[in-house]
Amino acid sequence: MITGASSGLGEQVAYAAAEQGATLVLLARRIQRLQQIKIDCEELSGEPVFIYHLDIGSGEQIATILPQICQEVGNIDILVNSAGFGLFREALDIPMELTKDMFKVNVLGLIEITKIVAKRMKNQRGGQIINIASQASKMATSKSSVYAATKFAVRGYSNALRLELHPFGINVLTVNTGPMRTDFSLVADETGEYLNSLGRWVLEPKQVAKRVVRYMLTTKREINLPIMMEVGARLYDLFPTVGDYLARTKFARK
Repeated sequence: MITGASSGLGEQVAYAAAEQGATLVLLARRIQRLQQIKIDCEELSGEPVFIYHLDIGSGEQIATILPQICQEVGNIDILVNSAGFGLFREALDIPMELTKDMFKVNVLGLIEITKIVAKRMKNQRGGQIINIASQASKMATSKSSVYAATKFAVRGYSNALRLELHPFGINVLTVNTGPMRTDFSLVADETGEYLNSLGRWVLEPKQVAKRVVRYMLTTKREINLPIMMEVGARLYDLFPTVGDYLARTKFARK
């Protein structure tokens, strides 16, 4: 089961998993886009693909659709929480309603879906939950305050969840990526220049998706890409004052 499957990393994870013969359940708001992805994935896998319209930011929809999916599809072996959005703007300039929306999609929707699916995994004594977080969950930068806050929340939730679900054979993998060449930046970056300014630091979602699929149904704890950003995040923990200086100067690309 993949949320946010109509574009970006979620879409590419769907293709990569289909190439490995997976039976897919794809969730997103853009149902017409999912219909085409369904056709493409079924050609790759030879297995059925189930698609459902779902707004991750709506708790009412989640409460209605998720039990229906579980009843129609059966056991979910892997849940990939890929839906999310961000906006690069100064903290004092982000409207409160937009802040709430970002938390509804990036955090609350993820938690609600995870609870429903994880309870079923607990009963079946096995499974894996893959939460797409961000390198922003380790090192926040300017103009990403609210987005970083949501991703810090996702990583914290994942770390605690991993401990609680381990006795039931359920593994939790957190994927922390840097900037990717996806539609995410079309919404997040109002200037349109962010990805261009990063050059070789930009990740290709197809390659990230292959890495995610490689570690499906394993005990892998985290995927951190690109490696130099992960090194930077660890150095930031050791030398936070220097890290703040670099974040204000060298890394200020937004």
